[in-house]
Amino acid sequence: MTPGPTRVPERVLRAGARPMIHHRTPECSAEIATILELLPPLFGTRETVLPVHATGRGAMEATLCNLLAPGDSIGVCCNGRFGGLWGKLGDSLGLRVHRIATNWDADVEPADVERLLAEHPDIRAVAMAYSDTSTAVANDVAGVARVTRARDVLLLVDGVSSIGGMPFAFDDWGVDAAITASQKCLMSSPGLSFVVLSERARTANAKAGFPRSYWDFAEIRRAVTKARSEPAGTPPIHCVMQVGEALRMIHEEGIETVFRRHAEMAAMVHRGMASLGLEHQCPSLTRRATTVTAIALPPDHPPAQVRDAMRAQGLLVAGALEHFQPTAFRIGHMGDIRPADVERTLDALRETLTGR
Repeated sequence: MTPGPTRVPERVLRAGARPMIHHRTPECSAEIATILELLPPLFGTRETVLPVHATGRGAMEATLCNLLAPGDSIGVCCNGRFGGLWGKLGDSLGLRVHRIATNWDADVEPADVERLLAEHPDIRAVAMAYSDTSTAVANDVAGVARVTRARDVLLLVDGVSSIGGMPFAFDDWGVDAAITASQKCLMSSPGLSFVVLSERARTANAKAGFPRSYWDFAEIRRAVTKARSEPAGTPPIHCVMQVGEALRMIHEEGIETVFRRHAEMAAMVHRGMASLGLEHQCPSLTRRATTVTAIALPPDHPPAQVRDAMRAQGLLVAGALEHFQPTAFRIGHMGDIRPADVERTLDALRETLTGR
C-alpha cells in the first residue's frame, strides 16, 4: 500500500517470467505494438507513445534534453518533491530555473503561472507534476495548459503516479510532453518509462540543443513507428512483457472502470481518516489525487511506530517526505490495489490507533 513500486498482479508476474526473447524478433515487436496500441488511451492522446529505457526520473531528464538547450529558461511548479524534481534536473543541465508554487500545502494556480510568464517572457517551458505523491495533490494541468498555450510555451507534465489511474487528456488539454512509468498505475516492475510529445514538442525536439544519444526521442520514434515496431536499443525485455500484459488487464477491466475504482478507493480512505479523527497532511489542497493519500497523525502516534505496527499486520505503508516526515505517512491506492485492500488497511490503521 505504498505510492510505488506497487503490487504486481500474478498474471503480470507470469508474463515477466517467460523465457528470454531477443529484442529483434517478431515476438518482441508484437509486445511493443501492443503497448503502442493500448497505452495512448490512458494518456488521452492519438500521438505515438515513446518507450524510454529508464525510470520516470530518467524520462524527465530525457524530456528536458530533447526539448530545450543549455541556458534556456524554464518555469517549474514546485508544490511537492516531484514537481521540484523538474527544477533539480534543470539546474543540473544548466537551464535557468524559475521556481513558483513552492508551498507544498497549496495547489498550482494557473494565475501564478500567468504572472511568471508575464515577468519572464523568455521562458520556453513550464514543468509540473499532475499528482505529486509527496503531498497527494492533483494539480490543475488543464488550467495551466490554457495559460502556456496562449503564450506559446511548452507544458511538461510528470504523470508517473497518475496516468493509468486518473483521467488524463493530453490532446484536449493541450499538454506538450507527458511522462509515466511502469511501476505505479501500470502495475509492473520498475525500469521502463513512456513519453508522449505534441506536434509543438516535436518541432522543439528538432531544434533542441542538448547532446543526446541513449534517449534520443527522434531515434526512438523512428524505431517504434517502423512497419514492424522495434526498440531503439535493447529494452528491459521482461518489463516490456509485463507492461503489455498489464495494459491488457486494464483494457479488460475498462479504462473508465479503472478510474472509478481509484476514485472509490480514495473516497474510502478519506472517510476512514475522518472516522478516526485524522486530517490530510496538506489540508489546504483543493484537488486531491485518487492514487495516494497523505495523512497527518496526532503527536502521540509517531509515524514510524504506526508504520511498524501496520507492517506487523502484513501491510506496508509509506513514510511522509521531507519536512512532513515527523508528522505524517502515506497510503498508496493505485494500480492493482482493490477496495478490499483499502478496507484491510483501514482496519489495521484503526487497530493501531485505537487498539480495537
